[in-house]
Amino acid sequence: MRRRLTALPILLSLLSRFILIVHSHGFQTNLIHKSRLQIRPGSPFKMALFADLHFGEDAWTDWGPRQDINSVKVMSTVLDQELPDFVVYLGDVITANNIPIKNASLYWDQAISPTRARGIPWASVFGNHDDMPFEWPMEWFSTSGVPPLLCPQNNNVSYRTGWLLATSESEYCSFRGTTRLELMKNEVEHNTLSYSISGPKDLWPSVSNYVLKLVSSSSSDPVAYMYFLDSGGGSYPEIVSYAQAQWFNRTSQQVNPDARVPELIFWHIPSQEYKHAAPKFVLDKNCVGSMFTEKVAAQEAEMGIMELLQGRSSVMAVFVGHNHGLDWCCPHKNLWLCYARHTGYGGYGNWARGARILEISQQPFSLKSWIRMENGSVHSEVVLSSS
Repeated sequence: MRRRLTALPILLSLLSRFILIVHSHGFQTNLIHKSRLQIRPGSPFKMALFADLHFGEDAWTDWGPRQDINSVKVMSTVLDQELPDFVVYLGDVITANNIPIKNASLYWDQAISPTRARGIPWASVFGNHDDMPFEWPMEWFSTSGVPPLLCPQNNNVSYRTGWLLATSESEYCSFRGTTRLELMKNEVEHNTLSYSISGPKDLWPSVSNYVLKLVSSSSSDPVAYMYFLDSGGGSYPEIVSYAQAQWFNRTSQQVNPDARVPELIFWHIPSQEYKHAAPKFVLDKNCVGSMFTEKVAAQEAEMGIMELLQGRSSVMAVFVGHNHGLDWCCPHKNLWLCYARHTGYGGYGNWARGARILEISQQPFSLKSWIRMENGSVHSEVVLSSS
């Protein structure tokens, strides 16, 4: 009995050291038990990509909250019609530069609510607007003056414009913004269905860098690996850095050394390679989509990630958002470069809203995609990979 009591402090010390090591590397506690997803028996694995929701845009007006309500309707329609197994929030979940409160997680929480309410797991990556500093609206300095709604005198006052409640008055008036780390921490700690992870600390300030494994319905054999990368913007340059590229290289070699298992890549801002893949004509027979109305707004520089992706035969496709007026998929150097579809009513553009759907079948492996629109229609079906 005495020996057991003596050993107990040693065991607790070792456990505490392990926990400290895990947290010092920037990993959330869900990294261990939430790194894999499993295909349901007898059916393919289906994902919905929600891009550029822009919750909180023009938060001080009547217009802004109405757009958030409309965005919830789009997501609800897609989820109810497609019944996906998983959802990816593909960046610009919020428009932080339009949110004059510190706790922008309130808007983030509203954005993920349709998925959470249906019990569907999800993962997220950051976009360029998600942690941008607050930008003072020009109209606040017009003859009408600063709107009186900005700083309520009483705590827990509900704004008639539809603002979400904060925990204190100071959060309404601080204009300090919410960091990527705070947004991710809030999502993960308060949502058991979130598979998002704060990636390795040595990659910060980029945060949403992690990999999830999709396994067979009948075993633990991998069917696909899904890599999520933070493409920057907001608080730092719009890039996938050299360090992130090397992280991908090390991680992919570790989990998929012979490149036998298909790999999918998700981030927000398209790489420079998207400019080369973009169709020169709307009726490009190699590209599949319905919107070709913009030029590619790419990352600021190429730091090596695309060279690595193009050199791996296992990489099937890259999926991005950012350009609201593009929804194409184009083959380029042994992989597909794809846009999602503008899902949110926030952000620029009046194009119809929808979401890109991905469907993975395991035996034999197949990756298919299409666009599901808010009005229920489906278009731009394409087979991105088949064996």
